[in-house]
Amino acid sequence: MFDSLIEFIRTQFPNPGVVPLHAPLLGALEKRYLSECIDSTFVSSVGPQVDAFEQALCQQTGRQYAVAMVNGTAALHLGLVVAGVVAGSEVIVSAMTFIATANAVNYCGADPIFVDIEPSTLGICPTALRTWLSVNCRLVNNTCVNQTTGKTVKVCLCTHIFGHPARMNELVRVCEEFHITLVEDAAEALGSYSEGRHVGGHGLCAIFSFNGNKILTTGGGGALVTDDPIVAKRVRHLATTAKKPHRWESCHDEVGYNFRMPNLNAALGCAQLERLDSMLIDKRNLARAYINFTASTEFQIIEEAPEDHSNYWLNAVLCTNEKRRNALLEFAEKEGVQLRPVWQILPDSVPYRSAQRAELPTARDYTSRLINLPSSSRLIADA
Repeated sequence: MFDSLIEFIRTQFPNPGVVPLHAPLLGALEKRYLSECIDSTFVSSVGPQVDAFEQALCQQTGRQYAVAMVNGTAALHLGLVVAGVVAGSEVIVSAMTFIATANAVNYCGADPIFVDIEPSTLGICPTALRTWLSVNCRLVNNTCVNQTTGKTVKVCLCTHIFGHPARMNELVRVCEEFHITLVEDAAEALGSYSEGRHVGGHGLCAIFSFNGNKILTTGGGGALVTDDPIVAKRVRHLATTAKKPHRWESCHDEVGYNFRMPNLNAALGCAQLERLDSMLIDKRNLARAYINFTASTEFQIIEEAPEDHSNYWLNAVLCTNEKRRNALLEFAEKEGVQLRPVWQILPDSVPYRSAQRAELPTARDYTSRLINLPSSSRLIADA
């Protein structure tokens, strides 16, 4: 069965050599935009391409404001800051996500609380979230207080895993019930929709990542989007070293961060956004091919929920058990096909072994059996 899977993958990516997990699609358009940026001499964190990229992100996501930054983690850090996360507070985080999500909580001096995922979307399970909050927390003057630690639970930070939208309407209801602010980690989900609404539009704010392995890349970069003008202004100020506008003076009114995206990266992003629609179509075609192939195999593929529209950034399958998963990883490596196991469950990682966590049966099961398949765009970039 491993032979047939690897053979099928190579039919989707017929070029000889190693099949990468996810490679960027770059061509003449990106070269032209970068060349124009270089010729303008605006290559750092000020320039017209940054403005153009932010405006295009707003158009793509349907949000009113976008602030481009150096990476998704920086955007997430400031998103938590403007959501009121401070030292000594707590943030709900999925137990199965990239460690940067929990790290951003730590940067604020706050503590993550890990809850379980749901099998259908891989996002935070609304039922598990409500159960944990009901058992462990109480409302005090419309503030959610952890009865064990006495700390305030400020934010639920939900991640859209592999581009699949979490169950946002249900999560919104739970957060409203317990007076918790919802922030979306949509790092992997540009182009995904939850019940007809682009991800990133349900919470106070959301972030996207444009790392080299994402569906759209700026080399390195990220952005925060929101409909709240006060949030957008505050994030932009903090990300620009908290510098006060002045014609010549360099004045800073608080400790800020040097987080703004350079113009060079934004130029690359502008070109990539022009390709996004065609890449999303190709992604869905590849996902359909994987779905059809795995229907008669031992592998269970992760599909979008019926009411959602996933960008299928990384296709994922569940093996029957951990032993089969490890055997497949070894076989694929020998065959020159890059597969990837999902991240180590966060409460088992060294920095977070002492963190609070709910019961995590689904997250533990899936981290032992889940594998990502090669998911690069198969389009040919212009020469």
